[in-house]
Amino acid sequence: IQHHREIHVVMGNEACDLDSTVSALALAYFLSQSSPAPGAAFVPVLNIPRADFALRTETTFLLRDQGIPADSLIFRDEIDLGGLHHAGLLSLTLVDHHVLPGADAALEEAVVEVLDHRPLERDRGPPCRVTVEPVGSCATLVTERIAQGPPGLLDRTTAALLHGTILVDSINLSPAAGKVTPRDVACVALLEERFPELPPRDSVFGALQAAKFDVSGLTTEQMLRKDLKVLSGDELLLAISGIYVDLETFLLRPGLLQDLDAFCQARGYAGLVAMTVSFNERHEPTRKLAVYSRCETLRGTLCRALEEATTPSLHLQPLPSPWPCVGAFAQGNALASRKKVLPILRAAL
Repeated sequence: IQHHREIHVVMGNEACDLDSTVSALALAYFLSQSSPAPGAAFVPVLNIPRADFALRTETTFLLRDQGIPADSLIFRDEIDLGGLHHAGLLSLTLVDHHVLPGADAALEEAVVEVLDHRPLERDRGPPCRVTVEPVGSCATLVTERIAQGPPGLLDRTTAALLHGTILVDSINLSPAAGKVTPRDVACVALLEERFPELPPRDSVFGALQAAKFDVSGLTTEQMLRKDLKVLSGDELLLAISGIYVDLETFLLRPGLLQDLDAFCQARGYAGLVAMTVSFNERHEPTRKLAVYSRCETLRGTLCRALEEATTPSLHLQPLPSPWPCVGAFAQGNALASRKKVLPILRAAL
């Protein structure tokens, strides 16, 4: 700000998963090498506080594997986007999302470009450049963008980051998982063709999936925060946590009930839904659910809504629970991910 230097920030969404992180890093790097804008600094920003980075176990694994040290990254709590915008120095490119949360609404007018792979929720007129395409991974769109740019700008490190990310997002290009598109397949093939020394797909996917599901070093509080969404209803908040261990293992963690109590009380959540997922060797998911609340009425309402849901039907089977304030279920419809379950819970609230 003191030097009146234009800052072009490339930033992913608040979940800051592997796709958001790699899309921001790769696109900012590409823009810094190919942009005609003289004097502008291109800065990838990871949209979480630095303290939360350890929870993104697959991201920390891949960056470490590619020799990118965490201290070379810039996190959301280390850059004053509001101050830069106020000074008229901020340009913002959004990757892996296209609508800023309410707290960032003031930054909307700084947005100059969007690359996203989820359905468009709002139109943006020119001069904002919009690329919103239904592909499995935002990293696919970034790969296409780099491939269309000047030759020679794609290096092996960037290629390895994009390659691993597309494989994770598409569940190793598995049609059974229902996420992959022909463009994802084409981008993986393009990266492998340009860099034949990239490791085989199965080993890349296996290592990243193992890192994602490796929560051995995390406390229960960190496990609950690792992949957390929050719904708000009539004067109450409900946490929905993606959990990467089997439900029975999770429910038998030492001190679990005290940890659930403390987690919800500290953040003002009236209840918590834990959605566990694990995969077999054919990449087919097994999903289970736990509904926790000290309020019997709320717990009953949520359990009934999940059991009686029809769009989609979850095909729930009750499981024994070690705690009276936790309802547990096996989910027969394994294709109903959290995206499909959130609207059911939102309607129940």
